[in-house]
Amino acid sequence: MELDLLVTGGQVIDGSGSPARSADVGVRAGRLLLLPPGSRSAAATVVNAGGLVVTPGFIDVHTHSDLLAGDDEQREILRLAPLRQGVTTEICGNCGISPFPVPAARADAVRDLVAATFGPPAATYASFAEFAAAQGVARRNHLGALVGHGTLRAAVVGFAQRQATADELRRMCRLLDEALAAGAAGLSTGLIYSPGVNAGTDEVIALARVAAAHGKPYVTHLRDEMSQVESALEEAIEIATAAGAALQVSHHKTAGRRSWGATVRTLGRLERARAEGLDVLCDVYPYTAGSTALHAMLPPWVIADGVPAMLTAVREATIRDRIRADLAAGLPGWENTVGNGGWDLIRIASAPTSPNVEGRTIADLAAVRRVDPVDCVCDLLAAEGGNVTILSHSMREDDVRRVLASPLAMLCSDGVPKPGRPHPRWAGSFARVLGHYVRDVGLLTLTEAVHKMTGMPARRFGLASRGLLADGYAADLVVLDPAQVADGATYDDPLAPPRGVRHVVVDGRVVVDGDRITDARPGRVLAVPDRELATAERT
Repeated sequence: MELDLLVTGGQVIDGSGSPARSADVGVRAGRLLLLPPGSRSAAATVVNAGGLVVTPGFIDVHTHSDLLAGDDEQREILRLAPLRQGVTTEICGNCGISPFPVPAARADAVRDLVAATFGPPAATYASFAEFAAAQGVARRNHLGALVGHGTLRAAVVGFAQRQATADELRRMCRLLDEALAAGAAGLSTGLIYSPGVNAGTDEVIALARVAAAHGKPYVTHLRDEMSQVESALEEAIEIATAAGAALQVSHHKTAGRRSWGATVRTLGRLERARAEGLDVLCDVYPYTAGSTALHAMLPPWVIADGVPAMLTAVREATIRDRIRADLAAGLPGWENTVGNGGWDLIRIASAPTSPNVEGRTIADLAAVRRVDPVDCVCDLLAAEGGNVTILSHSMREDDVRRVLASPLAMLCSDGVPKPGRPHPRWAGSFARVLGHYVRDVGLLTLTEAVHKMTGMPARRFGLASRGLLADGYAADLVVLDPAQVADGATYDDPLAPPRGVRHVVVDGRVVVDGDRITDARPGRVLAVPDRELATAERT
């Protein structure tokens, strides 16, 4: 029987960590068939991969593209950025923010939060099934979706700075249980962001137990990634251990001058926890700058009553004075990014109605305007309705490399697909690792890097029949030139496409063919089945 597609003449790196080998890769009805090299099998389409490498489609374990609503030309360009570098599946719903499950009575409050963090238009959905139906229309790559703890809290408790009541916690657990049973991939927290910052450890343990009951991971943006990163990591380990859940530490970093070099200790702690039986892994993006919402630079009480109240508050002189005082002194349990770094490290990435400020630091803007930086920030938030994204140049290269090289780390982009000057990680992370850190620096072998992008994340998130080039697996694959692959995206040109990625195939259909994006749209939201709990998996 004729194949739909044959990729012939290439070196296969199958995603398992095994060495490269010569093989042909066939596709029939969306499934893979591994063949001897030079098989000459009949196929409707033949791709000559001589001198090239064939890998499974890449899995980006940390994105926010579930929050990318709208169908205008700019958003379509943003959607294509990961696909061009070979990302065939994304895990979204990270950092505690997902667009589901949101009861109708709370939809406006959650939409306000999403819009102020990721930009309008913001959509919310009552259930995982509703989300999957909406997101699965006309996608080119796949999504797996986490349930955001911040969304659960906003939907049940709101933005109140207090513990959840027993009844509220039961309601959050029920919403989480329903979403996981329907196919959501796990639970995420963003414990520096409102309203997740208001939750105590016990609340998160209770929710992580629900994830554990489904055999799905607890995925966390730690409560602090700066001066208190080690104590925040201890809290995450405590939560996962008490809940019996697998632990995924999101975009692991030690940011800010006070924590530079601490990855020596944090990675050592993860290794000890794993040796003691905790299934713990982490992910990392290959840059020394992070990105988030501008309002996240301010004390959490500023947004405690929701986005509309925040926009009113930041106009008041007394509020601005209180912000200044808290930035100078810090608050217990709050990650004070500015206090640990400085306004000179905070650069505007996106301000839709003020594009002239994009690419400039807060310190520079304040100096030009001859105002205090806090006044500059509050004025900008008020003018933009809270919808301002920043880049924070707060990490050190040796820490980034140390995490990338760790056998516990897989790759992510933490992509925030917003117009303006978004972080280049959205369009460049995977190609940057393959080009810069594999070929140019030699930090990883190509086989190691591909494993971190394919087999390892597929196993972590229960993506059955994905992440490997093996008979019967879903036909997600990438054909690339290891001598040419490189990221094109920069901080000044953040959506520039990569080089050296020749073909990308999703479910057996070619979606990238050289420099051309095809009309094929085979992507969908993947429902992840429940799994039995196990002790720490070896990668």
